[in-house]
Amino acid sequence: MMKKIKTVYRLIIALIIFSACTDDLRDFSYLENIAPPSNVYAAYQITQDNTGLVAITPSADGATFFDIFFGDGTADSAKLKSGENVKNTYGEGTYQVKIIAYNINGDSTEKTQQLIVSFKAPENLVVVIENDAAVSKQVNVNTTANFATIYEFHSGETGVSQPVATANIGEGLSYQYQDAGIYSVKIIAKGGAIATTEYTVDFEVTAILAPVVSAEAPPTRNDSDVISIYSDSYTNVSGTDTFPDWGQGGQGSSWGSIDLNGDQILQYTNLSYQGINFGSAQDVSSMEYIHLDVWTADVARIETSLISVSNGEKPVWVSLTPNAWNSIDIPIAAFTDQGLTVADIYQLKFVGDAWAAGTAFIDNIYFYKEPSSTSNFDDGLLNNGDFESGSDSWIVGVDDNAPAPVVTSSGNTYYSIAVANAGNPWDVNVSQKVEIIDGNTYTLTFDAWSDTNRSIIAGIGLSGGPWSSSTETIDLTTTRTTYTLVLPTGFGAADARVLFDLGAAAGAVNIDNVSLRVGNGNLLTNGDFENGSESWIVGVDDNAPAPVVTSSGNAHYYVSVANAGNPWDVNVSQKVEIIEDNTYTLIFDAWSDTNRSIIAGIGLSGGPWSSTVESVDINTTRTTYTLTLAATGFGAADARVIFDLGANAGSVNIDNVSLSIN
Repeated sequence: MMKKIKTVYRLIIALIIFSACTDDLRDFSYLENIAPPSNVYAAYQITQDNTGLVAITPSADGATFFDIFFGDGTADSAKLKSGENVKNTYGEGTYQVKIIAYNINGDSTEKTQQLIVSFKAPENLVVVIENDAAVSKQVNVNTTANFATIYEFHSGETGVSQPVATANIGEGLSYQYQDAGIYSVKIIAKGGAIATTEYTVDFEVTAILAPVVSAEAPPTRNDSDVISIYSDSYTNVSGTDTFPDWGQGGQGSSWGSIDLNGDQILQYTNLSYQGINFGSAQDVSSMEYIHLDVWTADVARIETSLISVSNGEKPVWVSLTPNAWNSIDIPIAAFTDQGLTVADIYQLKFVGDAWAAGTAFIDNIYFYKEPSSTSNFDDGLLNNGDFESGSDSWIVGVDDNAPAPVVTSSGNTYYSIAVANAGNPWDVNVSQKVEIIDGNTYTLTFDAWSDTNRSIIAGIGLSGGPWSSSTETIDLTTTRTTYTLVLPTGFGAADARVLFDLGAAAGAVNIDNVSLRVGNGNLLTNGDFENGSESWIVGVDDNAPAPVVTSSGNAHYYVSVANAGNPWDVNVSQKVEIIEDNTYTLIFDAWSDTNRSIIAGIGLSGGPWSSTVESVDINTTRTTYTLTLAATGFGAADARVIFDLGANAGSVNIDNVSLSIN
């Protein structure tokens, strides 16, 4: 029956399009990719006259037509277009109303929803009203009651037509006020009876006056591409004072900074003007932008001024969106075009649009320029895993002609989409086609974050029937996090894919730095050196920890070789089991202050010192290297990953080391 319905719908669509466009043939294969309807719901409106007359208005995302089964024993359904309603007269009782929503393709989604019809006045009315934790001046309401069908919400606002919202009993509604304050709120529960039941309470609607989530973390940048004044992501200019006393009027007593889950954010209260003194004057003439993130509930505009030692200050005004983080990038040219010298900037000044009024929270203040070198991100088997080439190779679903949406923020490009309503996981998807070989194990690594706590599905799979896949569910937060999945296969194809199914939950999804490699994950410990020297030693001496430094918040191995000698004179190693005759993939980042070579590989940590190594030429650009190494004829539980560095003079930096079995 469903196939017949879908065929009829498609014939109707074809006839409509054909009648409008008879000059060419049309391809209707795109209909196969239209998602089924979601968020199916029916709003009830019952008359309070003891007649049992109920109006039913169905709705659903992506729906064109509806079938309504009244649940009262009537066999026939009501067929409605989107936006229409149907009325039905019920006797007293509890009914199960079935709503079937159809999209233009004829695909359907079904929901059964309870309807209570009673000619008694509602009883045992319980009301829950709460301020929303994330949306300023929004209240969330829910009710339960016996013998009730619907309820009305009266906000208590003067000059606003009441009721402001209606919902089915037992289901929530949300309403946002214009102003915070105490309101006489009224909820009226209604059934089929003439009599109604009311609940009235004086409720305080609150405004959110400070951010509840942090601004998006700045992207990773080369030290030469950024001058940081106040951030947790980069090395800040030393000696900087974020609250100098300039004698400004009206500055509130609560200025300072707030700690938001470990994130320190500047707070300027009753903002008249406030500034920042740098520890030393900074030449920002090679930079392209100044960046800052600003959150406010009540400052309409903010002025940012750069102040030069040699010729004063110049301002730039920016309008702000309240109750949200404003990511601001002001071109340095906006200041130099006003005649400002930017080779000796020693202060910043912030001014609110109204004297000594409003509070601004500011974070991530830094000057930056676009990357000085092309990305060295290693995406393994993928192409454009860091999205710096836009949508190149990334698609929606399996449609090669549907490029995935990407955005650029603070010079970093990444996949980004906002899922408005939860539905099927595959309703919202991003994929890249790649060959998957049956029987191999793969390691998928990616960065992801959201504007809320929500889950996604990530993995690998086929791009056609039987749609075999190997996936995992990942829980995202608002913090950008790197995830690593080890994925076995029992399938394969030349046009398989990496896939991210995102439609099962509402909220934004951001994805970046996706890599896919053959192998079963990192066999090493502390490969990114974020735990210092842990597990890393010099040579084979377990009591000789390797030297590690931290720069711009990133920990990595570092050594300076003064004079060339034997390769093994300067070494860093980590002991790890190597299984004889297995093949391994060694991946690492390395760079130097000059052009020089190092030796990298795997080997024994004792006689006969068997090893498989390669000579790698490194330079001043941080680069990711990948070596395929066969442990032919050797293996041991205490073998090691080897970096022999002593054959050439010059510094060596090593980071993000991983070893996996092929």
